[in-house]
Amino acid sequence: MDVEKIKAIIAALEGTEVTKFDYRDGEERLKIRRGHAPVYAQATSASVEAQLPAGQPMVVASQAAAPAGAEPKAAPAAPGVVITSPFVGTFYRASSPDAPPFVELGQTVRKGQTLCIVEAMKLMNEIESEVGGKVAEIFVENGQPVEFGEPLFRIEPA
Repeated sequence: MDVEKIKAIIAALEGTEVTKFDYRDGEERLKIRRGHAPVYAQATSASVEAQLPAGQPMVVASQAAAPAGAEPKAAPAAPGVVITSPFVGTFYRASSPDAPPFVELGQTVRKGQTLCIVEAMKLMNEIESEVGGKVAEIFVENGQPVEFGEPLFRIEPA
């Protein structure tokens, strides 16, 4: 999805009561959420940061391929599905410093549930669970830098 198309969608949503917008076209996906908490949008092909009305912060994040030559780190050998960082950035367990963590150790999660945020180049990227199950391990501390492919969570499928 090109930047101009994303800007046009954002412009069309300004001034409306729409708080959540999901768009999917083949492999392209765009998620926009607006409200009082930080707003996250994800696009698979392009990224753009846009100005919204006061009190409506917005971050657009791209789910892009790994940098050339980047090697994913080896995942621990314990049973379950290891969720890894798709970016180099900073790991956050909650949407803001005073908010509760998205998930806790031992908590049951569903596929697609937000586990954490990885901030990359001032863009907030929600990392979602690839499977439903129990959070068996959290490998990273809040606010810690992470590398591409670094293990973040281990989920034991239900």
